[in-house]
Amino acid sequence: MKYTEESDKVSYSLGLSIASNLIASGVRTINTPAFIDAIETAYAGKQPEISPDEANKILQGFFQKLQNERGSAAKKAGEKFLADNKQQPGVVTLPSGLQYKIISQGSGAVPKATDTVRCHYEGRLIDGTVFDSSYRRKQPADFPVNGVIAGWVEALQIMPVGSKWQLFIPSELAYGSHGAGQSIGPNETLVFDIELLDIIK
Repeated sequence: MKYTEESDKVSYSLGLSIASNLIASGVRTINTPAFIDAIETAYAGKQPEISPDEANKILQGFFQKLQNERGSAAKKAGEKFLADNKQQPGVVTLPSGLQYKIISQGSGAVPKATDTVRCHYEGRLIDGTVFDSSYRRKQPADFPVNGVIAGWVEALQIMPVGSKWQLFIPSELAYGSHGAGQSIGPNETLVFDIELLDIIK
């Protein structure tokens, strides 16, 4: 169907936007007739089949279930990834579960927890999706060593300035069961390339 009227185009665009947001939130299937019925009911000012309070409770439970399922799947995938990665040449596994691989080793000072450092970095999910990159911004970042995720805190305190390492960070040393924003879901294992440029005096 082709839409030529402005109102039709706006309505169709709203539908696309809502559907895209729902898919991004993990809602992969939907009962379209019930969805349309709810929209028509709301716009007509009719009494809904489900009260707003009950609808909120239903949605809270639904999205909590989605979050739990996503977190459980991510946890299993991360554990398998780390178990396989542990066997790769050059990968060191620390008692905490943090893994790292030295790409190039510097000869500078090693930061303390109280230091502020300057780094270039790129963060990825285990499927390769990049969620943050100072390289892409073409601007290194400064931050306190003890002000970042636990995996970084541990790695930076054994990493000499001038080094470039690859970190493989279990979820409990990253953002845990809460995740971070839209890009990092619950229980995600993360991969970082970190280049330690300097300790800021």
